Amino acid sequence: MASNEDTEPLQIAWVLISLESAYTWIPDRPQPPTAADPEDSGLKDETFRLSLAMVTAREAVAERLAYHLVNAAQPGEPEMCEELECPEGCSGRHDSSHMDCGPDDIFEELAKHGILVEPPVPAPLPPRVAARLRKAGVEDKSSPLPDIEDQAPIVLTHFGIDAGDTDVLVSAAAVGLVADAWREGPMEDIHDADCGPSDGEIFAQSVDLYRRAHAALLTARDEGPEVLLAFVAVASDVDLPWAGGSRFALRTMPESVEEFVQHVDSRVWFTAEVMKHQGWYAALLHRACSAVFKAATHFGMPGWPDAVAAAMERLAALDRASAPEALRDLAAVEAALLEAPDRLGADALDWISRRTLFGQLVPRPVR
Repeated sequence: MASNEDTEPLQIAWVLISLESAYTWIPDRPQPPTAADPEDSGLKDETFRLSLAMVTAREAVAERLAYHLVNAAQPGEPEMCEELECPEGCSGRHDSSHMDCGPDDIFEELAKHGILVEPPVPAPLPPRVAARLRKAGVEDKSSPLPDIEDQAPIVLTHFGIDAGDTDVLVSAAAVGLVADAWREGPMEDIHDADCGPSDGEIFAQSVDLYRRAHAALLTARDEGPEVLLAFVAVASDVDLPWAGGSRFALRTMPESVEEFVQHVDSRVWFTAEVMKHQGWYAALLHRACSAVFKAATHFGMPGWPDAVAAAMERLAALDRASAPEALRDLAAVEAALLEAPDRLGADALDWISRRTLFGQLVPRPVR
């Protein structure tokens, strides 16, 4: 409706108000079946898809209404109608929907109103990736990563990633996005704090965010980089209880939260910029390159099954009498690790990580 020029802006606004009301206030809110686990990945995926749909609707309506206000405020220029071949009865106010003031204009406009915001700093590639992507000669200033499509496939092939396989590439890019935007930087200090999350909580949450990043990247192929904001909203939500039955929430770490939220936002912003200027494929290549260096054996990477096999071999040799109940059936444990590790719960993942392969189950950022 928002993209249909025949629909009046006021009608769109009223529909959005009704939609928001239906989304946030339902008299008889449906409940999951009693047999369903609240942590069931299917239920969580449907909730995430609904959130993505709402984000897309809000963005479309906001854009239409913003341009409507700008266009309505335009001074009449009837002398331009002949040149623009306007239809009969044109008011002389001409459409501004294709204007582009540049990304830095927002910071200047906010400063005029006394709101000072530091522009985000683009996320650098790991040194070894940057070295491979660096090309002699003058760089193309119009593109954030001008040589990414030529050089990144070479890097990925070296590490066993087929850049031509869309499924594999999206999965690796999702791992890289979580590693760059969420796991790296301030999260390391949060993890190491006395009251910070355990290894199991970190791992369970990273798996949940991997799925969300994967869904957002797939949706971005058709709907544009703006949908990555849905991932930002969840990854930086300071009140959200973490996956795997964890009760940890970032709000308990106030001294690190502001820096963490800015970090997530700036890293995803850079991915969106690459996608905007160089396309969806280039953005995937960029984050997939991060994944092969920072989380090569993480869930979602081709190396994950081997990591699970090694962990299971060590787990089978351990005395599990004091282990969480979820670790009693080794066949079920292996299946869960391969398909949905957070299904085991944060406590079980913590028990495994402290006794088997810490470096593989809970990847730590490359410093």
